[in-house]
Amino acid sequence: MKKLNKKERQSELTKRLNEDPFLTDEDLSRDLNVSIQTIRLDRLEQNIPELRERIKDVAVKQRDEVRALPLDEIIGEVIDLELDKSAISILDIKDEHVFYRNKIARGHYLFAQANSLCVAVINDELALTAKSEINFKKPVKLGDRVITKATVISKGNKRAKIEVVSTVKQTTVFTGQFEMYYTGEDEIND
Repeated sequence: MKKLNKKERQSELTKRLNEDPFLTDEDLSRDLNVSIQTIRLDRLEQNIPELRERIKDVAVKQRDEVRALPLDEIIGEVIDLELDKSAISILDIKDEHVFYRNKIARGHYLFAQANSLCVAVINDELALTAKSEINFKKPVKLGDRVITKATVISKGNKRAKIEVVSTVKQTTVFTGQFEMYYTGEDEIND
């Protein structure tokens, strides 16, 4: 990217953070070809909070509580949840998630993030994966932040179809179609 003047750079910074509030100062520094300190100063001038505060702001929007499993059993951090509609989680890829030799994330972590988000979005006491069709689109590496969104496409007859898309820096890295079985309120007391 060519070097932008201050006004253009700050405009681009605001635009990128509106599109993806989870971008780090390091990501922005690299993408906008300026120092991390310059990014921090630009954020301060524009009253844009640091990453932790932006994540908290998004999490405050979380309206519903997960019913089908405890929050600590979800892979990744749920930052937005609207039961039976959609959910978003973040997973920061650390040493324990990658193959030692090449620092590429093990696929079962991406699957687990997507699958547990599908369980979390179902408004029922029990939700289980009946079927999934997944595609790994691009390798995820150590240090990447995976943002996963699950969207309920249909729900009825104790089955829910959910579409999942995982991205790293707005690039799709994983997609899936999940069919979830849920018990239904009427069966819990039977």
